[in-house]
Amino acid sequence: MASVSCVAGSEAVMATPVALLSESVLGWSIFTIVLLVIVAFCWVYIRKYQSRQESEVISTITAICALAIALITSALLPVDIFLVSFMKYPNGTYKEWAANNETRQQIENTVLYGYYNGLAALSFSISSLTLIGMLAVITYTAYGMSVLPLNLIKGTRSILYERLENTEDTEEVEHQIDKLKAKCADGRPLSMRDRRNLQDLEAKLQMLHRRGRHLEIAERNCCNKVGSALRPMKILLGVFFILVALLFFVTLFISNLDKALHSAGISTGFIIFGTNLTNPLNELLLALQPVFPLDYVLITTITMYFVFTSMAGIRNMGIWFFWIRLYKIRPQRTRPQALLFLCMILLLIVLHTSYMIYSLAPQYVMYGSQKYLLQTPVPTTNSSQGNHSAAITKICDADAPEDQCTVTRSYLFLHKFWFFSTIYYFGNWAFLLVFLIGLVVSCCKGKKSVIEGEVDADDSDLSDDEYVH
Repeated sequence: MASVSCVAGSEAVMATPVALLSESVLGWSIFTIVLLVIVAFCWVYIRKYQSRQESEVISTITAICALAIALITSALLPVDIFLVSFMKYPNGTYKEWAANNETRQQIENTVLYGYYNGLAALSFSISSLTLIGMLAVITYTAYGMSVLPLNLIKGTRSILYERLENTEDTEEVEHQIDKLKAKCADGRPLSMRDRRNLQDLEAKLQMLHRRGRHLEIAERNCCNKVGSALRPMKILLGVFFILVALLFFVTLFISNLDKALHSAGISTGFIIFGTNLTNPLNELLLALQPVFPLDYVLITTITMYFVFTSMAGIRNMGIWFFWIRLYKIRPQRTRPQALLFLCMILLLIVLHTSYMIYSLAPQYVMYGSQKYLLQTPVPTTNSSQGNHSAAITKICDADAPEDQCTVTRSYLFLHKFWFFSTIYYFGNWAFLLVFLIGLVVSCCKGKKSVIEGEVDADDSDLSDDEYVH
């Protein structure tokens, strides 16, 4: 019997590291696949928008690396949640490989060093950059969440109608130019006012000619013909995006309202442990988390949704410094400097994404799907039988013992300083307000041109040649 128990004990010891290795390999292998997808996406994304004539190898590589690092950092969040959640069985007990506290600490430190390079060293600096990212999210992402789906639903104007309208405008401007030139047919000079009007009309005529060339190219473009055939799918996609945006709006409003009602206030950063109001996205993530990698797919989708909506906001608004527009973002015509600014803004936005996900699903980010066993006394009819207790499985929250529930490193990092949490809290309210304003503005706007943003007064014929080729 002693030899049998010894063999069984040795098998259990050997099973522990094997189980630990299998769990870690599963989480990190999926993360590696996501990493490769992110790098490929960044390469296609940057190449799509960069200018062909002004492209530079160094700026292109820098932009791709910057965007990839931002997205990869955000992709580590569900890995963090996965590792702490899979330390336990659904009944609330630790798995064999996680029963040792030193093993759990080692796993947590792996995420800590790989994700943040040390909690205390970078927490303040990263939180400061995240504040800038919050401003970018409020400015671009909130507006993009409304303009992207509504543009898909409304579609673009008819190319034939736009060409006809452009031809009529061209003829009208040419007629006005001829009238002004007729005044100096006998050799008399034009007045200062007429010369200024003539210059404005000639600049307008040049832009109309360029607009006509772009419309002609758009009419022959196969992508536009395919896009017209896929119009019903675009409408469905737009409806889906607006429903997702409204889900985020409702979820974020409920989360902020929960903090306002149940937190200790400004002095604690409006931090709450768990959820007191039903949060739809939090419940969905908790339901998907045990079936890995469904929650990972959802988190990655949310991150990419933020990126696409941010890009939609940046493309519609341009890159601004207060009231001065610095750059425009256009396919195949974006300057290298603008690409670097674009990647910097997207990097800051992704930094703030972690806190946004915490705001949308606080309990999921804190504990994942962890549960613990709570011993409760059971009343007995016979006092001579002594006290009895029963174990009840509960979802991890702030009341759980520290040795029973493991908090993710992401949560500790996000709430290292209470005053940053306070600013993030009020930033969420600003985000909701800007989203509503953007929704109203997008609804009031008509259909956009099929060559929206391609022809502006400050463009040159050189940029047209680049676009054509």
